[in-house]
Amino acid sequence: MATITFYGAAREVTGSCHLLESPACGRLLLDCGMHQGGDAVDRIEKDNFEFDPGSIDSLVLSHAHLDHSGLLPKLVHQGYCGPIYCTSATAELLEVMLDDSVGLYERDMRRGNNRRERRGQKLLKPEYVRADVKKVLQLCNTCGFDKTVSIAASARLRFLDAGHILGSSIVEITLAEDDREKILVFSGDLGKQGSVLMNDPARPKRADLVMMEGTYGDRDHRTLDSTIEQLGSILSDTWNRGGNIFIPSFAVGRAQELIFHLGCLHHDGLLDNWQIFLDSPMAIAVTKVYDNWLNFLDDEFTKELSKANRGSLVEFLPSLNLSISTEESMAINRIKYGAIVIAGSGMCTGGRIRQHLKQRIWNEKDTVVFVGFQARGTLGRIIVDGARRIKMFGEEFIVKAKIETLGGFSAHAGQSELLDWISGFETNPKIVLVHGETGALDALALKLQEEQGLSCEIPEQGESIHF
Repeated sequence: MATITFYGAAREVTGSCHLLESPACGRLLLDCGMHQGGDAVDRIEKDNFEFDPGSIDSLVLSHAHLDHSGLLPKLVHQGYCGPIYCTSATAELLEVMLDDSVGLYERDMRRGNNRRERRGQKLLKPEYVRADVKKVLQLCNTCGFDKTVSIAASARLRFLDAGHILGSSIVEITLAEDDREKILVFSGDLGKQGSVLMNDPARPKRADLVMMEGTYGDRDHRTLDSTIEQLGSILSDTWNRGGNIFIPSFAVGRAQELIFHLGCLHHDGLLDNWQIFLDSPMAIAVTKVYDNWLNFLDDEFTKELSKANRGSLVEFLPSLNLSISTEESMAINRIKYGAIVIAGSGMCTGGRIRQHLKQRIWNEKDTVVFVGFQARGTLGRIIVDGARRIKMFGEEFIVKAKIETLGGFSAHAGQSELLDWISGFETNPKIVLVHGETGALDALALKLQEEQGLSCEIPEQGESIHF
């Protein structure tokens, strides 16, 4: 009998980590993500494994976002040495993301240990080092979409396009067990339909168990047209106030979609007076990776964009400035008005956006635009929830900048799209909802019961189920 234990993203959005145990595949880990929010050192130290990493036989990675992949170096550091199955694009992104992540971790570790040394406190030892990142990349076994590969004597793996970010996958695992085959489908993070840079999510037909994400299980997104219209109003209002616009953005997926849509506005003559900055070395590196894969997407408009701009998103937005160095980032703060700044991180848990907020969030002329989900406990969530004062860098800041949310740029499927996706299964699978806050998952479960007569399980952290 197969058993799945949920060690992360159970009634929460981040920290995806699920352990599948079966005679057919041994001990297989689905994702190994970190939780978002707080200091990197504290976060990684608190993210302890409730299993022995050395006992895991194999690992399947749905995609490269850190809340699905960020603890891979720590897993390797503690003894994991098996294969890491992922798509080629995921492996390419993983190199960029883990290199950036370990750099931030090392920086925070040095700063923290300097403080501890001055206070006469015991120094912390790193939970992982750069050599562990290198080993993670060496362990990657890449697979193409819709190709079945054997991962154990009685287990097969197939990746399907999840349409969330570049390389993101729906994971299908077939187990030969108890004289029959059992199929597990793990949605990973499902993208929304009609995204200009991503394909629509694939629709598998058969499963005995479906683990489906429910990040936006309680609501739908605004349409893209209304979102672009809202963005136009934000641009106009902020320009008239004589301010700047700051957009906290995830480096993978969101930043590239923003560049594309701003490029469309540029070609329509609506950005002539704005200076635009991509202020994230990681997002800049990731954008170059996206350029390598544009021709592999099905969207006809994206293919035409690729041909017309020699395969470059950056060239599609000629007014885009790439801020790589710290000095270039700091220089942005000298611009009084007319700047659009896309900076990491997407939930304001770190990165250069916090420096910009320090300089400008108290300025009523400016606007902060959130374009992605803000998890509980993150600074982004605190601001979106309406806090009038926030704390950063040991100081308190008043929030006077206008706060806006653009829901239509989300890379996650909304409630209606999740309901539509699950309706495509021709079998009658058991459904388990993961990767969502309790309210969102409860709302999605109620909709599934009312509209499709489907009952769902919503596991707690550490809970196990059989199938």
